[in-house]
Parts: sequence; C-alpha cells; structure tokens
Amino acid sequence: MNIMIIGAGFTGVQLAKRLINEGNIVKIIESNEDIVEHVSNRLDCQVINADGNNLQVLEELEIGKMDALVTLTDSDEINMITCSLVDAVYPDVLKIARVRNYAYYANTNTTARQHAETFKGNHRPLYGIDYMIHPDVEAAQAIVKAVEHGAISDIVDFGENGDFEIIALQIEKGSKLDGAALKNIRSLTDKKFLIVYQETKEKDSDNMISALPSGETILNAGDRIGIIIEKENIPFILELCGIKTDAIKKIALVGIGRIGTIVADKIIEKDKVSFLKKIFTGTKNISQTFTIIDSDKNLCKEAEKKFPQAQIFNADITDDVFIEEEGIQKYNLVICATHNHELNMVVSAYLESLGVEKTIALVAQSQFGNIARKLGVDVAIPMRDTLVDSIISHLHGKSVTGIHTVSNGAFEIVECDLPSSSKFIGKQLKDIASPGEYLILLVKKIGSEKFELPQGNTTFSVGDHLVIIEKTGDKKILEKFSK
Repeated sequence: MNIMIIGAGFTGVQLAKRLINEGNIVKIIESNEDIVEHVSNRLDCQVINADGNNLQVLEELEIGKMDALVTLTDSDEINMITCSLVDAVYPDVLKIARVRNYAYYANTNTTARQHAETFKGNHRPLYGIDYMIHPDVEAAQAIVKAVEHGAISDIVDFGENGDFEIIALQIEKGSKLDGAALKNIRSLTDKKFLIVYQETKEKDSDNMISALPSGETILNAGDRIGIIIEKENIPFILELCGIKTDAIKKIALVGIGRIGTIVADKIIEKDKVSFLKKIFTGTKNISQTFTIIDSDKNLCKEAEKKFPQAQIFNADITDDVFIEEEGIQKYNLVICATHNHELNMVVSAYLESLGVEKTIALVAQSQFGNIARKLGVDVAIPMRDTLVDSIISHLHGKSVTGIHTVSNGAFEIVECDLPSSSKFIGKQLKDIASPGEYLILLVKKIGSEKFELPQGNTTFSVGDHLVIIEKTGDKKILEKFSK
C-alpha cells in the first residue's frame, strides 16, 4: 500500500515503522523542520517539510496516488479538516483521523447521531472520514479490562460477548506449570485453554525472549506466558500458574484528566450493579472504596461534580506525608493514569514498595512494559500501541477486523474473516499448521455466535472468523488468510 501520514510525532513515527516493516510505501508530511530532520534519519521513507492541511500541497505530493491518508497532528480540527478536504476531491483514498474530542463522534454528538443514517449506503462517511480513532478511549478501556480481572494481567478479548480472552501471566516457582512440558499440561486440567506465546529470560541476562511455543516447549518459573482461555475458567489457570488473588476493596485513581475521567466513569457510573459487585467484593459504600487523586485543582473540582460517589483529593501523589495521612499504601489497587507516563511507572513501583497490593500504570509504548514490570508494576498499558494497532487494523482491509500487539510488540493477534480467495478454504488445520510461524487460536464458524478452539480436523470455510497470532509485521502470513 501507499500511505501518507500527516504528523511526525511519536505515534506517527511508530506507525510508519510498522508499515515500513510490512513492506508498505510510506510518505510523512510534517510542518516542523527540526522534527523532519530528526525523523528523516530514523526512517526509511520520504519525510517532507510541508503543511499537511493544504490541499494544493497534498496534490503536489501526489495524494491522489495514495491508498490511505492518516492524520496524526496534535489538533483534532486539523486532522478532520485535512481528511475532509481530501475526501472532497479523492473519495477513494481511505481516510483515518485521530480525534480526541468526544463532541465530534456521531455516537456522542446528538445532532450528528440523528443524521448518522444519512451517511450510510451511497453517501460519504460523516466528515468524510472513514475511521475516527480515539486514543484516550482505547487506553481507558484497556485499563478497565485489567481492573475487572483484578490487575493480574493485561487483557485481549474478542467481541463484546466473547467467551475467550488472552491473559498474560507469570509462572510462579513451585506451581503446577513450573517445569512442565507443553505437551503434558492437558493432564493437569480438563479446562480448555491454549498457550499462545512464551517470554523467557535470555541466558545470563535479564532480557526476555519471546517465542511461539510447540509441544516440546518447557515452562519454567519466571516465564511470562500468554494464555487463551474461556473467561469462566480463568481462576483455574491462575491456580496452575501459582497466582493468588484477593478481593479488591479499595481503589485509588491517580490522574483525572481525559483518560482518568473515562476510567472513573466506567468504574463508577456505567454498571453500578454488576461491575461494582465484581470489583468491590464485600463493600457497600462506594465513597469508601474509590478515591481520585490529582494535583490539578480545577480537574478535582470537575471530578467532584461528576463523581460525587468518590472520595477526591487535590494532592501530589509523590508527597510522602499525604500518602501516610490518607493511608494510600493500604489500598488494594492504585491506577496511575496521568499524562506523565514516566511518573506513572515510578509512582506505581514506589507505592508497591510501600505496601499497595496491585498497580496499573499507563505507559507510552510496549517497550516500557517490560521495564515497568521489572520495577514491580503489575499491569502496564501501552497507550500509543493501542492507537497504532487500531490504525493498522483499518489499513489491512475489510477482511481484518482487529489487531492487538502483545509480548512487548513481538507478536500480533489478528482477527480476520476468511474471504473466498483464501488459499485455506476447505482445508483442515492439521494440513495448514506451521509451528513457529503462526498459530490459529480461535475460529467462529460462519453462522455461529461463539468462538471455539480449533482442532486438527477443523475445516475452514468462507466467512469463518479467525483469531491468529503471528510475528509483528509478517505481512506474508496475514495475506495467506485475508487475501
């Protein structure tokens, strides 16, 4: 594909790297000359110093020959206007915009929602943008998923009502999985699950090596493994790994900016009965269980109005006196979701050293996930990776419905529908399996509502929905399934 990216910030650069590694031709437009010079030395693509919201400039740079346009500047309005300008002249170019403001979304803007049906069928999409990406929402959703599971793991789930999830867990010393060969673990339980990937320490080093497992793979204490399992059976797999979980009775949320507000809203407001029962086991008074902390006085005042059920402190979380006076060190879970990602990691690690049982930290990207875990953070949510994953999934065509990066970016979990052109139509899993290259994790047969773990004799048909794990950027593997 030929892809033009407007904006060479961190996300733009990360996206370009992924796309280049997949063999795509990328062109980046950036208005800041210093950034252009810096990025040009890091990427194997064309980086142009120009205004990306000028249609004449874009035409000079051959926007009409692009397959897709992705706008990633710091301004929602510039991102949207640029896509709208291009759509007016080149409607066939796929347009993706990063937009943080809720008001611009059809599902939150009342007027836009009323007219949303008008933009279906033969009409162009709302604002002329094919896909609007909200990074804050996606990061917040990832945090809430982790909270729902007791902050033991980062979670990948499939669909709103999916039965299966991928959880990442560390094998504890002396557990049933410590020293077990993969081919023998079926004898440990009759529950359905599959080891998806393994992270193990490199010899004489603290570096973690990621690999797709085989039947001969040996699991050891300290290994971090990705497991796909039915939600109801997660307690059994925790027991196999030797992980003990306690009820969460007190949560502190540090940072009530855009992401923190979404997290608080989902925890407190959206599902008061089932969600809070699940999280706050054994407690009745929400104000005694959920605390919000932020150093910004205005944000705290807004939070007081929006979340009267919560206990709110305008304070500095790095202040030892405040931590001691309010007993923050006695909380079961602290979520650090400020815009300062380095602070999130450091504060999470420090609070765990004081006695906090579990911490979740919002970090910049997946490479920081391993660093955060070494510091003692239980779950690290890589904000920019969730955004890049979402964009990549839209660029792979209609057959690909989702991409999730796991294992510090080493692997991609890909959801796709088998088209009639796929080489695997009518074939069984045992005939197309390729250990070490990819694994087919789940299949939802055409006409079925539920996923299932495929067996060796599972036969694939047109329209089957698959979940596959592959090495990140391995375009050839994905093409075998989706094209």
